[in-house]
Amino acid sequence: MKKIDLNCDLGESFGAYTIGLDEAVAPYVTSVNAACGWHGGDPMVMERTAALAKRHGVALGAHPGFPDLLGFGRREIKVSPDEVYAYVKYQIGALYAFARAQGLELQHMKAHGALYNMAGKDIRLAQALCRACRDFDSQLMILALAGSKMEEAAADMGVPFAREFFADRAYAADGSLAPRSLPGAVIHDTDLALSRVMQMIDEGSVDTIEGGKLAIQCDSVCVHGDNESAVEFVAAIRKKLAEKAVECLPFGVFAR
Repeated sequence: MKKIDLNCDLGESFGAYTIGLDEAVAPYVTSVNAACGWHGGDPMVMERTAALAKRHGVALGAHPGFPDLLGFGRREIKVSPDEVYAYVKYQIGALYAFARAQGLELQHMKAHGALYNMAGKDIRLAQALCRACRDFDSQLMILALAGSKMEEAAADMGVPFAREFFADRAYAADGSLAPRSLPGAVIHDTDLALSRVMQMIDEGSVDTIEGGKLAIQCDSVCVHGDNESAVEFVAAIRKKLAEKAVECLPFGVFAR
């Protein structure tokens, strides 16, 4: 039986502002990536997100980003590897306090937004992410863009990792995520998102925004929690996976 994880970025609300449909999405996923207060989230939201993960029995991971609430962490910031290392370790530690209070351990770390994209292409930043995970907990996994510098750094450094596929984001020919500014870069159609996931599982490929095909192998499928179609996506994906006899469970169980 094939195995796959279904993850979602949650806990990105802040203060009086609500982002995402966390309560509705959580029952359908097997891992959640919780914002740690820098691009989104705040202490109260982190508390609720950890409790939500416990209530639904899903694995919890830290989702650190740049200190950029106004830009939701999607704007590039010029940083050194040492800064990235400290930024990520700081945010993992913050979420860990809320996880432990719920009796949970962290399964993984997944960088957010611009930090994720930059580390996917820059080996020094990818290594900094891996060092932060390793130095916090040698068993903490990194959720990495498949085929990216993050996967390369984790493999070279002996950091446990899982490879991620995006159901709701278009891919460029080089394996990176197409910039959100491009038409079609963010997918809102449920049938299209579902067909992409099944193509990845059945054929090991995804169509690129340029019109070609990209070979890809993944352990976890991501749906963004702030996508307006997120609930429809995760419900449809779980139903289809069950029909195809694909077991959906946290990647920490099978991808180590």
